[in-house]
Amino acid sequence: MALPFLPSIDLKAYTSPVKGLDAQALSYIGNVFATVTPDNVDDAFLYLQQTFGLFSTYFNASSLTSVSDLVSLLDSGAAKVFVVLSQLQELRNVPNVALDRVVLCMSGQLKKDLVDAIAGTPVGVYAEDVQDVELVEAWLKDYGGDRPEVFVSFAKPTLESALHVTKLSATPVIPADQLTIDPKAEQDLIPVGKVLMANTTSDRPDGLFTTLVTDERGIALGLVYSSEESVQESLKTGRGVYQSRKRGLWYKGESSGDVQELVKVTIDCDSDCLCFIVRQKGRGFCHLATATCFGHYRGLSKLQQTLQSRKASAPEGSYTARLFNDPNMLKAKIMEEAQELVEAKTKEEVAFEAADLMYFALTKCVASGVTLEDVEKNLDAKSVKVKRRKGDAKGPWAEKMGVIQENGTKEMVKEAASVPKSKDDPAGTNEEGKIEMKRYITSQETPEVIAEVLQRPSQKSTDRIMGIVNPIIKSIRERGDAAVLEYTHKFEKATSLTSPVLRAPFPRSMMQLPPETIAAIDVSFENIRRFHAAQQDDKPLVVETMPGVVCTRFSRPIERVGLYVPGGTAVLPSTALMLGVPAMVAGCKKIVIASPPRADGSVTPEIVYVASKVGAESIVLAGGAQAVAAMAYGTESVTKVDKILGPGNQFVTAAKMFVSNDTNAGVSIDMPAGPSEVLVVADKTANPAFVASDLLSQAEHGVDSQVILIAVDLNEQELAAIEDELHKQAMALPRVDIVRGSIAHSVTLVVKDIDEAMTLSNEYAPEHLILQVAEPEKVAEKVENAGSVFVGPWTPESVGDYSAGVNHSLPTYGYAKQYSGVNLGSYLKHITSSNLTADGLRNVGEAVMQLAKVEELEAHRRAVSIRLSHMDKSA
Repeated sequence: MALPFLPSIDLKAYTSPVKGLDAQALSYIGNVFATVTPDNVDDAFLYLQQTFGLFSTYFNASSLTSVSDLVSLLDSGAAKVFVVLSQLQELRNVPNVALDRVVLCMSGQLKKDLVDAIAGTPVGVYAEDVQDVELVEAWLKDYGGDRPEVFVSFAKPTLESALHVTKLSATPVIPADQLTIDPKAEQDLIPVGKVLMANTTSDRPDGLFTTLVTDERGIALGLVYSSEESVQESLKTGRGVYQSRKRGLWYKGESSGDVQELVKVTIDCDSDCLCFIVRQKGRGFCHLATATCFGHYRGLSKLQQTLQSRKASAPEGSYTARLFNDPNMLKAKIMEEAQELVEAKTKEEVAFEAADLMYFALTKCVASGVTLEDVEKNLDAKSVKVKRRKGDAKGPWAEKMGVIQENGTKEMVKEAASVPKSKDDPAGTNEEGKIEMKRYITSQETPEVIAEVLQRPSQKSTDRIMGIVNPIIKSIRERGDAAVLEYTHKFEKATSLTSPVLRAPFPRSMMQLPPETIAAIDVSFENIRRFHAAQQDDKPLVVETMPGVVCTRFSRPIERVGLYVPGGTAVLPSTALMLGVPAMVAGCKKIVIASPPRADGSVTPEIVYVASKVGAESIVLAGGAQAVAAMAYGTESVTKVDKILGPGNQFVTAAKMFVSNDTNAGVSIDMPAGPSEVLVVADKTANPAFVASDLLSQAEHGVDSQVILIAVDLNEQELAAIEDELHKQAMALPRVDIVRGSIAHSVTLVVKDIDEAMTLSNEYAPEHLILQVAEPEKVAEKVENAGSVFVGPWTPESVGDYSAGVNHSLPTYGYAKQYSGVNLGSYLKHITSSNLTADGLRNVGEAVMQLAKVEELEAHRRAVSIRLSHMDKSA
């Protein structure tokens, strides 16, 4: 059935237009049309988030270049997307996309091509900026009765053209600023009432239209009659206004006070009956003071009405009042009734227990200001989802019920060492209570033993981690800002936050720092800038591979980058510098920083100061998988990015890996990243205090960090000197308990010479490699695998973490064998181009054609042969 009409809106201006229909008036029609482009696609997703259930939105998305954006619009609740032929062909290959939610734009299409493209499908057709309505009429008549849904917009909309199209059972698309619900006051605009009622028919002698009045849940309140005048008056006043057969216009509740707020006006499939959806005020719809003319509410509607009444004025001591006043008791009852429903067996038992669960669940909803209408809107939103998720139970529940996940195995959980739970906990200490790394002499152990002791600390299994991360990512994608805030409230305890984003320009009051801190950040900023600026390509690479064949490579910055700055157990403005400065140097247009806020909702001033210096667009006030998901998919407030960089715990890493493999996210990452680690190679020339301090500088990062000492030909006295320093320095640290957790899975390997030391180091591939050895520059030449190398006694790892200029965002967990640390290239794309002269094509053409022939790609071969033939003819 064709819609009566579609008002077209500007996504940014529809709430407060200069003239025409405002958002309230548009909601009475309930259907709108908007154009989405690459420049305003974020606005479109924000709009859908805010208006789902209020509007059914039809998007002209024909200028979007990404099929993933089209799918995401449908997934977010768009009623239909209007596309060109190439987009339609791509959408046909996307699973779960219903083609009845797709409309093909006619512009530039031959009639035969158009008919062939949609033959046998429910795809609709859109004729845009039509100047001659008679041509559309001829096309429709020629197409026949069994035709798709048709939408028409006009170069110059008029009431006559709109009515003409409506009579053809097509849907006119009319700018909202050219429509009015008050035709007497705005005589130059098109009256909504006339277009809405254009195709309605009445079989009554008085010409009135039967009108069913319902509440927002679709419960019938009563039966009345309407006229075009009463409909127009209802739209104008926003109230239930009907046509009395005796008294003329009937403003419902005018005398009784039981008024109705208009929600929406719809027309049935035969266009002979109207439906007014309203919010009934007062005692009810019926003159007998009941909710409906068919009696009282029943079932869930009656329960909701009762609970809302109890919430407003519950009798003292009533059970429902106790539930409202004791959230813990309500929580316990919900869980109790859910368990009883799970265990119910007979039909009667299931019905009984389900009713109990619904009672307590609805009590929770009413206590939180949530209505059945809100719940049903969420159900409707889920029903239009395009992107499907596995139906697995969450880990703890699956394990409890013995559910086997899709991989066919129960989850195995392996935890990293935990922080010592008390002073008596022996983690990281020897039998005498001394903080000490386990020691192995490699000549006395098998290679298998050494390989085993060099294993990183056990992390939670992939299944277990993803069982935690997946629901978080799903929630962010589906609920956007609301979900981000929920997780921030939960994990960071920042319950005062009302927005998940702090936008630039950042208030100076949030950057109040001691002068010495500002000076330190400024020095580090400049050194990092200089080192990364030196990595820039001076000019494009141009190579003439053979006469007339010129190949070029040039770089362009990644447009939008998301930088994850961990909070966790330490404040890390240095990470903001290491990620933000090269992004600034590369020329990234949008820099988004994500970092967990403090419990009071504020961001550490050091990070705000760095964000301001690097030109960040915003700071996302979130950590963990939720921050990664928000940047990967975007929310109402969080800008979607093209690449996410930065370290984090195993949940951050899992989320980064997930979104980088999700084609719907369209985001890449810098590298897999795990806990911090350092490997120190020390010989007899090393200062024991220096060695111990370097080991502890990484051990204090977290309990899942690992530090390795490779001692080159050290005797017992020399080893003891390092161990003594380690214990002494560790005991003086404020984070000594974290150090003990790290030391518990850290080791000392005693080797015979520097070659063995470097072989082990290269196999381990440490994030940080420190060389405290004689002739460290020569030893550095033996390095094959490491994130960053610190050469000689005067180069502690700390200088790389902060101020030397090298980047400290580095591959961990052995990934230094495959990945580089963050550098300027991490923020750049390299694009290649080819430019051939005619002689160049002659020179290379035979090789191209022969290889195309071998691969049986004839079109490839002909692309060359046709050009060569053209040259010969021209000659």
